[in-house]
Amino acid sequence: MSPSTPSGPLGLLSDLSMVLSLLFPLYLLGLILPLVLRRKRRAGRATDYQWHLFVPCRDEEAVIGDTITYLRSSCPEAHIWVIDDDSEDRTGDIVRLAAMHDPAVHLVQRRRPNARLGKGEALNAAYDVLSSALPPQLDRHRVVVGVFDADGRPAPGCLDHVAARRFLGRPEIGGVQIEVRMMNRDDARPATDGGALRNLYSRLLIRMQDLEFRAPVAALQHARKASRSVCLGGNGQFVRLSALDDLNAERGRPWTGRLLEDFELGIHLMLVGWINSFCADTYVEQEALFDTKRFLTQRTRWAQGVMQCFGYIPAIWRSNRIPNTGFLELTFFLSQPWLQLLGALLYPIPLVALLLSYQRHPEAVTDYLTGGGWRGLVLYGVMAVGQFVVWGPLYRRKCEPGTGFWRAVGWGLVYPVYLMSLYVVSWRAVGRMLLGRNGWAKTRRNAETAAGPVAKEA
Repeated sequence: MSPSTPSGPLGLLSDLSMVLSLLFPLYLLGLILPLVLRRKRRAGRATDYQWHLFVPCRDEEAVIGDTITYLRSSCPEAHIWVIDDDSEDRTGDIVRLAAMHDPAVHLVQRRRPNARLGKGEALNAAYDVLSSALPPQLDRHRVVVGVFDADGRPAPGCLDHVAARRFLGRPEIGGVQIEVRMMNRDDARPATDGGALRNLYSRLLIRMQDLEFRAPVAALQHARKASRSVCLGGNGQFVRLSALDDLNAERGRPWTGRLLEDFELGIHLMLVGWINSFCADTYVEQEALFDTKRFLTQRTRWAQGVMQCFGYIPAIWRSNRIPNTGFLELTFFLSQPWLQLLGALLYPIPLVALLLSYQRHPEAVTDYLTGGGWRGLVLYGVMAVGQFVVWGPLYRRKCEPGTGFWRAVGWGLVYPVYLMSLYVVSWRAVGRMLLGRNGWAKTRRNAETAAGPVAKEA
């Protein structure tokens, strides 16, 4: 057989390279275009709605006081409901004192055994208290619940953008997720007790989290608008009270007990007929984690939460309220942690196949490579890595225009290495599930410098 017509493992390598060369550019183009072509539009009027911001907390004395002050100044139209999930520090006392001086601040106090049952149950407690406090004649379609983490910092005027005509101004929109940014992305020395190399690593880890949320995640959310499959996050999500009422009537409570309760809420809204949307005209800032251990703890919880939601695929497929492109996209997203487990085994196959072929038939492999087969290897590498590297320059164009081009290319080269952590967390998530460890883990804030465990199981 001619060297130019490879068969067996070498043929597999050629075919795979061809598939990659066709599919990845199309996939990237579908993600990038909505992001690049997006234009900021006119804001609405927050005063057209009544706003209630839920802030679930557990042992957050390091940040909760500043968070209340910030939310009251940046969202003056809103009531702030802090849910203290049986903290062992001064979180409840700080909120109680703030509530004494400001009638728009409220404390929802939870105690064990009815506390520490997960973030979803804490949010349900606030929903119950709010529902009881509102007058029965109030139009609950115009009441909006926002959810922020204890370190969340929404942009001033955030509520006006969420109230815009293309978001809550559309009566069929039940939930709106705003863009997430990392507030410490420009911190020159995040690891104050570390040296130059440690701080370089920490800065890159923070930058990769900001790049991830503001470029590929934002692009995916924009693309999901067309498929009506926008997902909600735990920080910066807004939901109509009437939509939460529908979930309460359907399931007995708005939020349920999965580890990824925010994503699950978005699925439930879609299944009962509401549409979710994504607003990049405003944002919420949160802390990026700068050390590996806490980062992996957080991402393992996220991966395990998506794995727990895998069982929704049959309901999504049966639903006549989610379009075909929507259930395909959701199916792919829910399958990703499992595909990452499989990918860790399958991605090395072309290289392994090449090495095995060389061991058995070195002349044939040499002829194949020198006859043009090397192009397949290069193409495979470019497509496997290039699809991620491109996000560095795109992130610069959209988010950091003052950054030099080559630095942005460097960020893009680091991004695939950063994504390798997803393979680690997928295996860790499976291990937790096999061990029956399904509790909610709180990741320590950067401001928490006291000695103690990295995460506390609920």
